[in-house]
Amino acid sequence: MANNENLKVLTSEEAREIGKLGGVASAKSRKQKKQIREYLQILLSSSVGKNEDGEDIVGSEALAIRAFQSAVKGDWKAWELVRDTAGQKPIEKIMVADVDAGVVEQIESMVLGK
Repeated sequence: MANNENLKVLTSEEAREIGKLGGVASAKSRKQKKQIREYLQILLSSSVGKNEDGEDIVGSEALAIRAFQSAVKGDWKAWELVRDTAGQKPIEKIMVADVDAGVVEQIESMVLGK
């Protein structure tokens, strides 16, 4: 936990240098993430085998098949992945309402049994 003895006031030069280092690290991280995305896109579109008809199966098809097989076997996370990817994810709605504080207190007392 920080206290006044640990705090140091930076000069504008020091702050600029720290900011520069952060910017360089951020750029390196973004470059690495971009490279990983590009590699994965290549792998998803690359052939990983053949089907019964001798046609190529690409990575994305193989993953979809594997996820479906896992879902059928009872893997709940795989089931959610298949459902959501197929466009059947349930709509999640959040309602925001401006409620009087007295009403909130009444509801809390009812819930807590007061």
